[in-house]
Amino acid sequence: MLRQLIIDPVLSPADARELRAGDRVLITGELLTARDAACQRMVETLSAGGRLPFDLAGRIIYAVGPTPAKPGRVVGSAGPTTAARLLPFLDRLLGAGLRGIIGKGDFPPEGVEIFRRHGALYLAAIGGAGATIAKTITAVEVVAYGDLGPEAVHRFRVRGFPAVVAIDVEGNNLHEMARARWRRLQP
Repeated sequence: MLRQLIIDPVLSPADARELRAGDRVLITGELLTARDAACQRMVETLSAGGRLPFDLAGRIIYAVGPTPAKPGRVVGSAGPTTAARLLPFLDRLLGAGLRGIIGKGDFPPEGVEIFRRHGALYLAAIGGAGATIAKTITAVEVVAYGDLGPEAVHRFRVRGFPAVVAIDVEGNNLHEMARARWRRLQP
C-alpha cells in the first residue's frame, strides 16, 4: 500500500499507529538528520540533564550524512546510513519522544523491542539511491552540532521522500516477515 505521509514538523501518534510493516510511504514535511556522532552527543546531553537545541517529541530522524551541494542544488547525495549503528542510542532517544528513524538495513531483535516498547517506527530508505533521494529534499538547514560537518543535525524539508515501514509501532518487522516467507517457500 502506498501512503502519503505528512510530517510537518511532527508525526502524530495516531498517524504512526495507522502504519504497518510493509507499507510504502511518500513523506512530505520536515525531517531531522543525525548519525552516530550527533546521536551520541544528544544522549550525553540528555543523560546529563541538559536540553537539546531542538525538540525530539514526535520527530523523525533520517540517519544520513549528506554530501555538499553541487551548484544549483540544496544538497548533494543524501543516502541512508545503516540504522543499526544507532542502536546504542535508540532507547534514550525514543524515550525522549522521538517518533521514528529512517535508515537502511535491519535491526536485531533487541532493537525491534525498543521500537515496540516506545510505540515508534523504523522506516527503511533505499541504500545506494542517495542522488535520487536528494531530489526530494527542497531545503536544508544546520540545526545543531555544526562542528560535526555532514554528521551535524540538519533540518530537511522533503517532498515525496520514499520509504518503507520496516518496523511498526507494534513491533512487526518487515525484514523478519520476509525471512519467514522465504523459509516457507524453501523445499
